[in-house]
Amino acid sequence: MLTGTSASAVCVGSCGTAGANGDITASPLGGTYDYVTTAGGVSGAGSLGVDTETNGSINTTGSFAADAGSVLSFYFNYVTSDGSGFADYGWSQLQTVSGNAVATLFTARTTPSGDTVPGFGLPGLLATLTPGSTPIQIGTGGGGGPVWSGLGGDSGRCFDTGCGYTGWIRADYTIAAAGNYRLAFGVTNWSDTQFASGLAYDGVIVDGNPVPGVPEPGTWAMLIAGFGLVGAAARRRRTAIA
Repeated sequence: MLTGTSASAVCVGSCGTAGANGDITASPLGGTYDYVTTAGGVSGAGSLGVDTETNGSINTTGSFAADAGSVLSFYFNYVTSDGSGFADYGWSQLQTVSGNAVATLFTARTTPSGDTVPGFGLPGLLATLTPGSTPIQIGTGGGGGPVWSGLGGDSGRCFDTGCGYTGWIRADYTIAAAGNYRLAFGVTNWSDTQFASGLAYDGVIVDGNPVPGVPEPGTWAMLIAGFGLVGAAARRRRTAIA
């Protein structure tokens, strides 16, 4: 049985809760789901620090206890209005209570063709996925862009080939050692801050028990002055395909 420890849920950037809207349905569990998005994200948030990331968001659950051999499960759906050479990505990571990485469970990255998971140039896949194939699905917006409120003003837009969404995918991961943990979900823009991407997720459980809740929706870190300065490359204007 899960027991609480000292760490509370934390959001940095733009995190929210939504129901089915546009191209993004409810998860197989129904009802609402949580998400992180680069729309309203902050500089440096949601990044794994492996590339030229710019702005994004990260949502970390409250802490929970798990036994060796406990199974962590959840659903996720990566959504991106970007494409071509702008390889935004989302991810989930099991962490210690203090925030140190234990295992990066999956990465999903904008790509013109093939599977989005694992993201190219990013940590490999550690979770078992159902379904195992993760190609991007074309949205109903202009140029195949995904229609979804989580993308803010980029809902229904598409920069180039690779925009769309994965659909809901189940991830299962067996925790190797007993301990207290947290689960983080992140998403980041790459190279610039245009054409938002987001990561929806739902049903986080360990051995069938829900983990402590995520933060209330909001954009807490946007209240902090000085975020969002990402240089000249991030200010370049790009145009969506029709």
